[in-house]
Amino acid sequence: MRVIVLSAAFAVLCLPARPADVDPAQIIQKFAAKELEFKEARNNYTYRQSVKLEELEGGGKWEEVDDIIFTPDGKRIEKVIYAPVISLHHISLSPEDVQDMRNVQPFVLTTPDIPDYDIQYLGKEKVDDIGCYTFSVKPKKMIQGKRYFEGQIWVDDQDLQIVKTVGKAVGILKRSSDQAFPKFETYREQIDKKYWFPTYTRANDTLHFKSGENVPIRMTVKYQDYKKYEGKSTIRFGGVVDEKKGTTEPPATKKK
Repeated sequence: MRVIVLSAAFAVLCLPARPADVDPAQIIQKFAAKELEFKEARNNYTYRQSVKLEELEGGGKWEEVDDIIFTPDGKRIEKVIYAPVISLHHISLSPEDVQDMRNVQPFVLTTPDIPDYDIQYLGKEKVDDIGCYTFSVKPKKMIQGKRYFEGQIWVDDQDLQIVKTVGKAVGILKRSSDQAFPKFETYREQIDKKYWFPTYTRANDTLHFKSGENVPIRMTVKYQDYKKYEGKSTIRFGGVVDEKKGTTEPPATKKK
């Protein structure tokens, strides 16, 4: 976000002793493959995304509700459902913020992404009674124009999919740019008893700008009403290819 780079550093994490039966490299390979499967599957789902960004001092606000749906010919689109007038006073959204909301906050770490990141095993921990492997993740190097995740992830030790993410979006900015990005948490829930899809992101942070201005913000993103698209599809997930051609209407208007 521009002031009309978040400078908080992550605490140094101490690596715990590794259990003898844990092979981090093998776990990373397996969950990255599952994440690739999840990413492809999510592209075949419709859902509603609701975003609210608030300035905690001054009462400025930005809200938007979008439906991610399919057109009758099977093209995936975002349809704006609700977008009141923006009333932010101290900050404005940048292209980097849009990238972060689309790709970094619902972070997915797939097999092709592994070479871009330094991934360190931290140990085992429970998240809402779910046994998880925990890893620290940060980019090895950054390319101009690309956004990355830096922080910690929790991977379900049974399904081998990310269930929680805590961190921030990072990337190379122009020297003249005065932007700051909040630390966030993203939680996933199991959809269709198979995939852990992101359902909630929250941030409650103070953005520190080069200009010296500090802006406390609160942000929430909700992903709701996931429904598998039943039109034309050749996306493979779980070893099954869905090739139903009986209708090309999205689920919300499908006749029963």
